[in-house]
Amino acid sequence: MSESAFPRDPEAPGPAEPPRPPGYTPGSVQPRLNRPLHERYPQVRPTSGYGDPRIRHTGPGPGAGTEQEPERSSKLTARLVLALSVVVGQLWGLTIVVDEWMSGDTGTAWWGAGFLVLSFLVVLGLWLLDPKDR
Repeated sequence: MSESAFPRDPEAPGPAEPPRPPGYTPGSVQPRLNRPLHERYPQVRPTSGYGDPRIRHTGPGPGAGTEQEPERSSKLTARLVLALSVVVGQLWGLTIVVDEWMSGDTGTAWWGAGFLVLSFLVVLGLWLLDPKDR
């Protein structure tokens, strides 16, 4: 589909390309962006990066990735599991409440709404349990 129905005349001049300075690679329409790297970023020197003598170690420091406070981590994990189980229970309860409400049994729906409020209060209590972990 990219070829036209009429073939190109081989003797016709091709599209004119602007003259490029030697050693430059095209990449942008703006000529100022096509300058060599050392002209665009004079602060980057050949010794920057891996050849820089000031860099002795790469990557994270010692002890990175290890658990610093395992007791706190286990406590937060337990609270997270409790909160997620309450959220799953709330979603299940909401499904039951909506089903009962739509079928016309409003008494059961109100009991279910009370269950949802109670489970919200449980999550709020878990949140208030240890204020220093926030």
